[in-house]
Amino acid sequence: MNAAESNATPTEVEASTESVTKSNFIRDIIIADLQAGKHGGRVQTRFPPEPNGYLHIGHAKAICLDFGLAAEFGGKTNLRFDDTNPSKEETEYVDAIKEDVQWLGFQWDGLYYASDYFQQLYDWAVQMIKDGKAYVCDLTAEETREYRGTLTEPGKDSPYRNRSVEENLALFEGMKNGEFPDGSRTLRAKIDMASPNLNFRDPVMYRILHMHHHRTGDAWCIYPMYDYAHGQSDSIEQVTHSICTLEFEDHRPLYNWYIEQLGIFPSQQFEFDRLNLTYTVMSKRKLRQLVQDDLVNGWDDPRMPTLSGMRRRGYTPEAIRNFCASLGVSKTNGTTQLQQLEYYLREDLNKHALRVAAVLKPLKVVLTNYPDDLVEEMDAVNNPEDSSAGTRKVPFSKVLYIEQDDFREVPPPKFYRLSPGKEVRLRYGYIIKCEEVIKDADGNIVELHCTYDPETRSGSATSTRKVKATIHWVSATHAIDAEVRMYDTLFTKENPEDVEEGQDFTSNLNPNSLEVLTSKVEPSLKDATPGTRYQFERMGYFCVDPDSAPGKLVFNRTIGLKDTWAKIEQRGK
Repeated sequence: MNAAESNATPTEVEASTESVTKSNFIRDIIIADLQAGKHGGRVQTRFPPEPNGYLHIGHAKAICLDFGLAAEFGGKTNLRFDDTNPSKEETEYVDAIKEDVQWLGFQWDGLYYASDYFQQLYDWAVQMIKDGKAYVCDLTAEETREYRGTLTEPGKDSPYRNRSVEENLALFEGMKNGEFPDGSRTLRAKIDMASPNLNFRDPVMYRILHMHHHRTGDAWCIYPMYDYAHGQSDSIEQVTHSICTLEFEDHRPLYNWYIEQLGIFPSQQFEFDRLNLTYTVMSKRKLRQLVQDDLVNGWDDPRMPTLSGMRRRGYTPEAIRNFCASLGVSKTNGTTQLQQLEYYLREDLNKHALRVAAVLKPLKVVLTNYPDDLVEEMDAVNNPEDSSAGTRKVPFSKVLYIEQDDFREVPPPKFYRLSPGKEVRLRYGYIIKCEEVIKDADGNIVELHCTYDPETRSGSATSTRKVKATIHWVSATHAIDAEVRMYDTLFTKENPEDVEEGQDFTSNLNPNSLEVLTSKVEPSLKDATPGTRYQFERMGYFCVDPDSAPGKLVFNRTIGLKDTWAKIEQRGK
């Protein structure tokens, strides 16, 4: 899939990516660098995910920033997979990440992998050993942590720190050749065990891991650590502005140190605030736990904050880009309300989603005075926000379905919908009056007998009477059965990490995050294709799920019509 297939035109993508790069400190740095002629006036960014899971909404902010800044200044953006840990990485994740980036509306200029650079990284490590800046260490992982010290106490030198260059070279080659078991040895940089920055206390550069790699197979059994591979990969690609989130701020001095010791292209790292969202976890490890423990139905479960899950639920790339543009870029982490994302989703869907009628919880209505064999065609507007969307014909007949919630046998105060002896208007149809309530043996309401006023057809010259409520409906004869999956937030708490002692975030999972309904939808939806988004009038926005098949329609509720963020925003003014 290319950028055009994301349903966004180049102009739309440029507009949204431009807005995400407005008025932020990283943009100001780039402008200053360009004015100073730094890097020959080039801007080269990269988006460097590790292929150990699916991308989520937090990654979308980074993607928009990386690609948006480069596009604004006529630069380029690489997609590079930081695939240095074969124990967690899979081709499935590589493919999913590519699809998500393109769906979001972006196309990379270069596609690379850290594994492309394994030989170069190894050669540089050998050079560092020869320069006395790296050594092979035999401490176990636990011993290494003990020797490292704490934030208030300096670390201790490894007893293997002063091995000769010759011994280190021989041992490192032996590590590469598979002569030692996993975990028995590491290659460490020789820096300063008393540094106040713990990342400088002889960090591990390579570990032994006899494991099949998704690209290099069994060619290597030693793999570089992220902190060693990342900056050098940026340098190889001549990345001018390496943008990452704030948790890597303390790693920047080490990033620079490796580049300086090797005397290679001086890529620079800049950090910005990561996206945190209420009712959501943004840890790939925790998202993987949800998948592996079958607490959700895969990475693309519509309740997941993954881009694939959001796409399946019915989110649009335009809405996500506009949301990211609204966030700004800062040096302080915070938490964004989920309602803010939903605001931009509703705004986009309202413009583009076709309106249709669907009755989620059907209640049968018989119009006792309507001709038995008459079928009328009512004119319905496809999208009042888009006159070019036109109209459609909706069949109307003697037997209809309405929403159960649109009827009350004993109506509460200010309930203006249907009740015994009361009238409502059927959208695009007639005014009807409830005459009789039919119940089953258990006292459940199963059918309403109503009369209609033939002089009140919507749009007709004789339709002059007014009633206080209008409800939607579908013709029972023509309606299509559909499975409708009603999704809610995956967690019950704004902060899913807010747990009692001895519990983890899964204790806050919402037991009511999914309700499956057997519903009735209008016949125009018969051939609806997966991924198509609609507004079910009065009910919300829905998307056709990939589980749909001929004769079996499945819809996911994307979001309801109620816009709480607009109210929150208004209160703040």
